[in-house]
Amino acid sequence: MIKLYNNYINTFRGLSKEVWWLSLITFVNRSGTMVIPFLSLYLTKSLHFSLADVGWIMSFFGLGSVVGTWIGGKLTDKIGYYKVMLVSLVLTGILFVFLQYAATFNEFCFGIFTVMLVADAFRPAMFVALSAYSKPENKTRSVTLIRLAINLGFSAGPAIGGLIITGIGYVGLFWMDGITCVLAAFLLLQVLHPKKTKIQDEVKVENPVSAYDDKAFWIFFLAMFIFGFVFMQFFSTIPLYYSENRHLSEFDIGLLMGLSGLFIFLLEMPLIKWLEDLKMSKIKLIASGLFLVALSFIILNLTGWVGILIIGVLLISIGEMIAFPFSNAFAIERAAKGNQGEYMALYSISFSLAHIFSHNVGMQMVAEYGFDTTWFAMTIFALVGVLILGYLLRVLKKEVL
Repeated sequence: MIKLYNNYINTFRGLSKEVWWLSLITFVNRSGTMVIPFLSLYLTKSLHFSLADVGWIMSFFGLGSVVGTWIGGKLTDKIGYYKVMLVSLVLTGILFVFLQYAATFNEFCFGIFTVMLVADAFRPAMFVALSAYSKPENKTRSVTLIRLAINLGFSAGPAIGGLIITGIGYVGLFWMDGITCVLAAFLLLQVLHPKKTKIQDEVKVENPVSAYDDKAFWIFFLAMFIFGFVFMQFFSTIPLYYSENRHLSEFDIGLLMGLSGLFIFLLEMPLIKWLEDLKMSKIKLIASGLFLVALSFIILNLTGWVGILIIGVLLISIGEMIAFPFSNAFAIERAAKGNQGEYMALYSISFSLAHIFSHNVGMQMVAEYGFDTTWFAMTIFALVGVLILGYLLRVLKKEVL
């Protein structure tokens, strides 16, 4: 046990203190995003919006994310990641507090679009900062540490949010979201001010390549959109399947979803360290992760045995653990040849676009064709993504020649 513990701790060694501080800031920020998990409940129960209205509001949520990520990338290249992160955190905190006063459908659409526009400007700036604070050999593990912080934040946030709703109502969520964003900004100001940080990998490109002219990166973008589209079913249609098809209680569903978070928290960093040591192609690893996600859907159609649900959760969790860090690392690596903010924005936008379409399309398919057909379709779509990544490998090999 001591050897296992030491090996686990060793997987975190070598990361700069700036990366650890950035992870803490991300954790505080994500823990504070309590409104998001309860948004649909707030809109239907407190504001009495219809489900159709909620669907449109979620589309504006996604659109704000896309526009904000794009603007954040542009601003990062112009004024630097530190200023973008600081301004994004402060303004997001203020906007979350004001969002509680949006009462009509139009007001909330505009409000959530604006909040997400400002909030997600943080993402490309954070990725560029992560690249600057990491040595080349540590970038994938640095990304993994940030993901651990995000997962912990998303685990803690809903739990705290539920207590706040019970105690003082939904209004408390907006205030807590605002306060935690400002706290994260204050922490950023104290520990990651440019005068206090040490740059590990500064990239200066004389004639930067535009991400929009990079054919290989567009192929990668398409594969990541497919990955995001399929993976996000885990947060919308899959819980519905557990409830309606497998007749699990909310408590059982919570345990299954919690199993995924715990599994990722305990095993992601050692898994990434082991895979890094194998020196495999990042694209091959991403394709392997996407294949495991495809497998997690198709096995649900094979048997009525309840244990298959646990196997499905473990497969999608392992797929996520492999695909996310290595895709992020590939994007950071590719960004070194051009405008970093632009590249990281485009990478983030692939998932924001998936967010706009994934939940709605998945729900419509389940309503029209049922779960079994939907899982077949998701599996095929994921395998198309694997084939696209195979084509990307060929394109990248031609670039080297």
